[in-house]
Amino acid sequence: MEKNKATFEKDIIPLRNTIDKIDSKILSLLAQRHAQVEKVVKLKKEHHIPVYHPAREEDLISKLRIQAGKANLDPDFMEDLYRVILRQSRVKQTDQMAHKGVRPGARILIIGGAGEMGRFFTTLFQKSEYDVTILTRQDWNNAKQLCIGIDLVIVSVPIEKTEDIIEQIAPFLESNTILADLTSIKQKPLKKMIECHKGPVIGLHPLFGGTSTSLDKQIIVVTPGRNSQSCQWIVEQFTLWGAIVVEATAKEHDHIMELVQALRHFATFGFGQFLHEKEARIERTLEFSSPIYRLELGMVGRLFAQDASLYSEIIFATKERRQLLRDYIESLNTHLEMLEKNDKQLFIEKFNHISQWFGPFSEQAMRESTFLINKLIERF
Repeated sequence: MEKNKATFEKDIIPLRNTIDKIDSKILSLLAQRHAQVEKVVKLKKEHHIPVYHPAREEDLISKLRIQAGKANLDPDFMEDLYRVILRQSRVKQTDQMAHKGVRPGARILIIGGAGEMGRFFTTLFQKSEYDVTILTRQDWNNAKQLCIGIDLVIVSVPIEKTEDIIEQIAPFLESNTILADLTSIKQKPLKKMIECHKGPVIGLHPLFGGTSTSLDKQIIVVTPGRNSQSCQWIVEQFTLWGAIVVEATAKEHDHIMELVQALRHFATFGFGQFLHEKEARIERTLEFSSPIYRLELGMVGRLFAQDASLYSEIIFATKERRQLLRDYIESLNTHLEMLEKNDKQLFIEKFNHISQWFGPFSEQAMRESTFLINKLIERF
């Protein structure tokens, strides 16, 4: 036994040394890659080219998967590895792009700049050499003076206060000042801005929290208001920072957000409330849980770890949202008879019907959720 162990130790040393040398080469190659990325950043800065190039990334991943298969390597492993490398590259580029302004020196006033989202954009604009001022309730007596010579005013306040703030600030704005808002509903604020201000107007909705550290691949919805050409530099700035800009009408935006935000958050709230009512032992259920349950429960716990007033504003923002949630509850009630009768066949029929409606997305959902599940397995 001792002899075998000694032989093993002797034979493995050169193998480990070879692996160490290969690792050093990998690190050297990554450093060389990083140097090339720096050159790309410089070129993108000069030409105002966005950080994120989805077609380029997906084309690269596809080629690497093919090459991995030919080299007898797991294509999924190769994709995971390069997703990390590409993400790191984008974040590095985005951080450097944060110091590049499309219109450096432009004067920006952020109403609610002391709030989470307001602070986030204040920092971004300041890094890109914009002249940024914030306006809070304590400074309102100086609002008229602060609006002199301002190029862009961003309203970043709670939903229920947005329209009132727009009415109060609009009389102080110059005719060429751009007026924008950051709320998660768009029809009413956009209408109010157009009514109160005769200059350029644009609606913005960042689909992320103010705790984000980067705009890399973050989505910002843009709803055109008035004089879109004058507002274009703002869109270009977001893109330069690495954001994905999605344009939509205010009506389309609000309809989609009813599903994406209000319904999703309310359904998650309902799940959490039910677990509470049943006095579920969360920690114990996790010991028995599959990764998919942990993922679902993680989203529930995430909701209740945040600000209740913020979510109440999102869920109850409009009568259309509240009506949708009533429809959702009524839809759930239609299943009561199926449960009472233990009608498994009806369940299967409904399941298959809905499955057909989801169509190809189901396969995409399987791939994406499997990826997340595998990441959870690695983590826990």
